[in-house]
Amino acid sequence: MADTTPQTTAAAQASIDANEKGIGTAALAAAAIAEVQSDMLVGLGSGRTSKRAIRALADRVHNESLKIQCVATSERSDALAKELGLDVIDFHRVSRVHHFFDGADEVDREFRVLRGSTGSMARGRMVAWASDRTLYLVDAEKVVDKVGTDVPLSIAVMAYGFTSIRDRIRDMGYNGVVRRNAEGETFITDNGNLILDVTLESDENLEQLSTSLNDIPGIIDHGLFIHEADEILIDHHDRIEHLIRPDED
Repeated sequence: MADTTPQTTAAAQASIDANEKGIGTAALAAAAIAEVQSDMLVGLGSGRTSKRAIRALADRVHNESLKIQCVATSERSDALAKELGLDVIDFHRVSRVHHFFDGADEVDREFRVLRGSTGSMARGRMVAWASDRTLYLVDAEKVVDKVGTDVPLSIAVMAYGFTSIRDRIRDMGYNGVVRRNAEGETFITDNGNLILDVTLESDENLEQLSTSLNDIPGIIDHGLFIHEADEILIDHHDRIEHLIRPDED
């Protein structure tokens, strides 16, 4: 592929200008894909916010004749992208993603992200770790002092070991509720896993909890994204706030 160093096109600059005037959710979607250019491989997130960004990306691809490929983090995003004419390839063929956007349930200003309402934590984390640039998109109402304060932590577990895993989580002091869909049926992720939604305490050590959950066999993933966010875009409805993680010394 050609050099993919971000270069702001005229259309992308127009999108950024629109963002700074604050045109709401459309501005957030436009900001998410403003620096996408031809020859990039773009990661597509999951959920309503990502859906808007996928549509905005498809518009740019068609209007500017961009030549890009995409990978999707959920079956729904995959289907939508293909329906809109985007070139979606299987992630198992990919070693590097240039640009990835995704939504979040909560973020804080320490660049910690809480995800899980869509159940796509595992795929979302895999694509984030393969990406040169990972952006999370949220409304201002989802910015909190510390993630996990108001929204439960989602934990994806293998059905095979569900009872033993749930008991191990209880031993840690957490009671998880098995997620169900609107019809009352057990929610199953795209990878065939169950979800336990766990309420956290306000004084939780999130980094330690993330490590502890990672060490339990049968937990496929969870919603604590401590290190993944390079940038966070926040829709204040009258403006878009752009947070960039400082370089580590």
